[in-house]
Amino acid sequence: MTVTIGLTGSIATGKTTVSTMFRELNIPVVDADLIAREVVEIGKPAYKELIAYFGEEILESNKKINRKKLGAIVFSKESERKKLNEIMHPAIRKEMLRQKEMHVENKERCIVLDIPLLFESNLFHFVDQVLVVYTDETTQLERLIERDQSTEKEALQRIQSQISVKEKAEKADKVIDNSGSIDETYKQLKAYLQKLNII
Repeated sequence: MTVTIGLTGSIATGKTTVSTMFRELNIPVVDADLIAREVVEIGKPAYKELIAYFGEEILESNKKINRKKLGAIVFSKESERKKLNEIMHPAIRKEMLRQKEMHVENKERCIVLDIPLLFESNLFHFVDQVLVVYTDETTQLERLIERDQSTEKEALQRIQSQISVKEKAEKADKVIDNSGSIDETYKQLKAYLQKLNII
């Protein structure tokens, strides 16, 4: 029986760090962000749909999608962002489920679906357990400002565009507190996987 863990958090809480730890423990990770880039590669169905709707001005000279140009369009208008999601989300989900099934067929004991917007997209039916990577809000803000070299206002806007990490933690099956050292985070992850009899 394969256990599917939905790994999520909020921006700058350290989800990528925990995702890397799973890989180091030889547990396969299906990464939604990576898939989001793959499904818009030249010639793929989602790529064609994006051009049909947004026009060729979202392309670079090499015909690849210019994510910055597309971002500028969709973040300034709610209806355009909705359209982007209508094109992207089905393509991403289809590929995530394909990869998940492949790992189930390989009889993996555990698969991780790394989904940044697990709560926002309501994808609980994809997973058996929800694991939230948490940090207190002050640490989250400091890390985001440092990581993106953004102003406090910009960082707060991005944090507030998601469901708060506190709310996610309350609804999770397991919370890993990533406010401390990498070592402490790793110990929490190992203890959780031992409890599930995965390692």
